[in-house]
Amino acid sequence: MSSLGAALLQLTAELVDISSVSHDEDKAAAFVAGTLSGADHLETTRIGNNIVSRTSLGRSRRLLIAGHLDTVPPNGNEHAAIDADRCSGLGSADMKGGVAVMIELAKRLVAPAVDLTYVWYACEEVEQRYSGLIEIENVAPGLLAADAAVLAEPTSAVVEAGCQGVLRVAVRLGGERAHTARSWMGVNAIHRLGMLLDLVDGFDERMPALDGCEYRESLQAVRVDGGVANNVVPDEVRLVLNHRYAPDRTKDEAFEAIRGLLSPVIDTQLGDQVDLEDFSLAAAPNLDHPLLALLVVASGSAPRAKLGWTDVSFFSARGVPAANFGPGNPQLAHTAGEWVGRADLELVLASLEKLASSQA
Repeated sequence: MSSLGAALLQLTAELVDISSVSHDEDKAAAFVAGTLSGADHLETTRIGNNIVSRTSLGRSRRLLIAGHLDTVPPNGNEHAAIDADRCSGLGSADMKGGVAVMIELAKRLVAPAVDLTYVWYACEEVEQRYSGLIEIENVAPGLLAADAAVLAEPTSAVVEAGCQGVLRVAVRLGGERAHTARSWMGVNAIHRLGMLLDLVDGFDERMPALDGCEYRESLQAVRVDGGVANNVVPDEVRLVLNHRYAPDRTKDEAFEAIRGLLSPVIDTQLGDQVDLEDFSLAAAPNLDHPLLALLVVASGSAPRAKLGWTDVSFFSARGVPAANFGPGNPQLAHTAGEWVGRADLELVLASLEKLASSQA
C-alpha cells in the first residue's frame, strides 16, 4: 500500500469515528475546518455546519467539488475499522471517503489551473428543505458560483452523469360504503386497486440514452392505506407511487405521463384523485461541458447514468452543470457492512487532481 493510500484510509477512519448523523454535523464540520486551518491558499467560511473553502487565483473557470458530512443513523457500524486496503464503518462509502479525498485535494492543490471551491455540507440524507446547500445559498449564494460541479458521491470511481428525477404521486380511489353482508349495494374502493396496480405493473420502463448514458425509468407502488371496519365495504383507498423519471423529461411531463397511464381507472364521479405530493428535479448529463468532459477523460472509464437522485440536481437547476464522481460502491451505501477501498480513494484523488491541473 502506498503512503498516500494509507493516509487516505486513515483520514476516512477518523471521519467515520466522528458521529455526524443528519442534524448533528457540528463535530465533523469543526474537524474539516480545523484540518484546513493552515491552508493559506484557501479562504474558508463556516455557515452553520457547512464549510466552504475557495481559491481566488483569477482563473478563467471555477470548479466546485461538494460532499455531504452527514450519515444515516448507525446500525452497529459506528466505529471505523481498517482491514488491509479498505476502511469500513458508518458513512465510509456514503460519503466520508469522498470527504477525505476532498480534504486531501484541498491541501495539495495550491496553484490549480482552475479556481476551486470545496463545499462540505450538512443534511443531505434528510428532507431537502434541511439541506446545507440551501442554507449556504440563503446566507451567501456567491460562494456556490461555479462553471461546473462535481459531487463526490460514491460511484466506484466512475463518472455518473446527471441524475433521474423523483415524483411522489398520491392516488385516491373512491367507492361507496355498504355492509359486507350486502356488498352488492356498495362499491369497494380497495377492489378497484386491482386494475390500477395492473397498469402500474405494466409501466413501460423507458430507457433513453443521453450523452451516451442510458437511464432507466421506474414506477413502484410504495404505500397503501384503506379500510373502514371489518364488516364495511370501504369507500376510499389511498396509494402512493414512486416514479423515477429520466432527465429528458420535465417533472410536469413526467407527471402527465403517469396521469395518462392511470386514466383508464380514474373515475371522477367516485371522487378519484391523482395528486403530485412531492418531487425532486432531474439533472441532464451535460457531459459536453469542457470541465465534465475532462473529468471523464481523467477518470479513465466510460461514464454511466446516475439512476438515483443526488444534489447534482441542486446545481443543475441553478445553471451549473454537474456530475457524480467519488470513491465507494453506491450499492453499499446505508448498509451495515459499508466500506470504501484504497484503490477508489487513490483513483478519485488522482483524477480530480488531473482535472484541476488541466486547462479547460
